[in-house]
Amino acid sequence: MIQPPPAPGIIWSSLPIPALLIDAEDRISHANPAAETFLNASDRSLRGALVQDRLAIDNPLTEAFARVRENQSAIFIIDIDVGTGTGERGPVQANIQIAPVTDAPGTLLMLISPRDIADRLGRSVLVKQAAKSAIGMAEMLAHEIKNPLAGIAGAAQLLSMGLKSEDRELTDLIVEETRRIVKLLEQVEQFGNLRPPERRPVNIYDVLDRARKSALFGFASKMLIVEDYDPSLPPAWADADQLLQVFLNLLKNAAEAAGPKGGTIRLHTFYDPSLRVRQKDGKRGALPLQIEVIDDGPGLPPEIAADIFEPFVSGRENGTGLGLALVSKIITDHDGWIAVDSVPGRTVFRVSLPVVPKNMETE
Repeated sequence: MIQPPPAPGIIWSSLPIPALLIDAEDRISHANPAAETFLNASDRSLRGALVQDRLAIDNPLTEAFARVRENQSAIFIIDIDVGTGTGERGPVQANIQIAPVTDAPGTLLMLISPRDIADRLGRSVLVKQAAKSAIGMAEMLAHEIKNPLAGIAGAAQLLSMGLKSEDRELTDLIVEETRRIVKLLEQVEQFGNLRPPERRPVNIYDVLDRARKSALFGFASKMLIVEDYDPSLPPAWADADQLLQVFLNLLKNAAEAAGPKGGTIRLHTFYDPSLRVRQKDGKRGALPLQIEVIDDGPGLPPEIAADIFEPFVSGRENGTGLGLALVSKIITDHDGWIAVDSVPGRTVFRVSLPVVPKNMETE
């Protein structure tokens, strides 16, 4: 017997964006006030209606619902045109999030976030412009600072030769800290000098296997890496070396989050044809290849979760905040999408990639 969805509370009524509770038969069971306004219909009149009858979305919702129920994890549909099934509201560009409701099997929560001009041109653009300027300035300074740092390290090593062992700790500290700063500067230079991807058909399993082996022999030696693959994924349209860099960064991030005791990382792949994003040329591109890096660490600090892919944002002490920014830049250059969903004990980084275009398959 199918259990009815739980009745929403005061938080539900206070949500500023349209939200729907969907039962196991893909019918609307509850709509919050923002959804009533968006759909121009009351909660009572919406109950029992099929979602597809009330929402006009150029995406196969049934497949998305099935995927969320099967994996028990949220999915995001980015930059999609959403209107009402009755035609009373023309399509608006929005982001959609679909998530399972843990205490009601089969029930889903759908959040619709319309994107207006303020959203597109506001904070995200300002942040990206500021980050771009900061990276450019840091890249220029990095080149100028590295040479004198090398001189400082060399001088400290020469001084250490004439010192007693108890005094040599200070010169060793100078050398160690100098090398750490040089390493940071090299990361800044790498971020600024990243070349455009040389894209060709790539077997995603080869890339993941290389990343897994490299991680286990190095920074993830105390981690258990579990492979949970869909064996039938078609080739990705990507730069294999840059993808390797992406997954090494994500694995390293997961391993460092786990701490010295170690933990478990799960590599999960699946095919989801429902995810589409608007590309630079304005066309909607499909991103059906899904690769998730899932760890059981403490999760991201809530105060930085929304900005974790921006340069110089880090959740670790002494973190540079460039690793995930570099990952985001590479995936964006591939016309892909990366998202994160994090709670204590489970953090999921999902990379969505395109397949080989039809006109390139024969080549």
